[in-house]
Amino acid sequence: MLSEIVAAIRPPDELAMERARALHARLTKPAGSLGALEELSVRLAGLAGECPPRLPEPAVVAVFAGDHGVHAQRVTPWPQEVTAQMVGNFLAGGAVVNAFARQTGAMVTVVDVGVASPLTVPEGADLVAANVRAGTRDMTVGPALTRDEVLAAVEVGARVAADHVGNGVGALLTGDMGIANTTAAAALIAAFTGTPAAEVTGRGTGVDDVTYARKIDVVATALDRHRPDDTDPVGVLAAFGGLEHAALAGYLLAGAAYRTPVILDGVSAVAAALAAVAIAPDSRHALVAGHRSAEPGATVGLRRLGLTPLIDLGLRLGEGTGALLAWPVVGGAVRVLHEVATFDSAGVSEK
Repeated sequence: MLSEIVAAIRPPDELAMERARALHARLTKPAGSLGALEELSVRLAGLAGECPPRLPEPAVVAVFAGDHGVHAQRVTPWPQEVTAQMVGNFLAGGAVVNAFARQTGAMVTVVDVGVASPLTVPEGADLVAANVRAGTRDMTVGPALTRDEVLAAVEVGARVAADHVGNGVGALLTGDMGIANTTAAAALIAAFTGTPAAEVTGRGTGVDDVTYARKIDVVATALDRHRPDDTDPVGVLAAFGGLEHAALAGYLLAGAAYRTPVILDGVSAVAAALAAVAIAPDSRHALVAGHRSAEPGATVGLRRLGLTPLIDLGLRLGEGTGALLAWPVVGGAVRVLHEVATFDSAGVSEK
């Protein structure tokens, strides 16, 4: 399935981008007055292959959940069971991602791709049960996943994206849940960018100084053990990744294949984006950086991807919260091309 998805990913349509720039020049506003939103709308026209592009709605945030063997290295004070408990909270509608989704009008899909603990699913809740294995292995001891497990998780993410696009979704938003997943994300970002562990590892849920120092050492130890080859992205995901990271990579790749914008959330989404772009470089054109996570690895990864975040609120929650807040901004950028009058049509004099 991965090879079929990659084969479907195409470069942006340059003619559609030229038309979007020309349209912006005729709209009733000073040239460039919408700043980064103008170039964003041009990029989305190139992705869609038409100007104006389709409005990026409705939107769905897919929250991929998985556990991590590296939790055994005491990189977080939170017990592993919290992953399963938070999945139940998402399904019951009680998490921040649910509140933000209700505020913005987006849908929430929860995907169990690798939760280790038993799940309590509320009656009537919509859970995508696609558990590849009950959590990853400890990346400091050996590879977190096998290559086959990585590919299975990539396929889960791709199928989730394909199902949503097939049902008319116009924007795919990333979400994630997994205790200790910022440790795995830091290792992935370090591997794909060649950045030292100390520069990409953050405090995650807000660990103390002792735990933070241990977390940096764990990432460095794993990098030294596996000596990753960034030209083998499946191998890098196998060495360090969570099942949610691999699934997110598939979700991003499928979004690009279906020419549907994907709004990235935090550091785990950025780690997955680096993997996706390593697999298919043109997939980058479908990606929108929703926000700048407070995790340092996110900034390092976004810089490598050449993406500028739309908002910067110091968020570090994950779940898809930053992507949800950015979605109306993305919609506004596209709506300008649909609804703002030109100087001629409005009878407004140009300078």
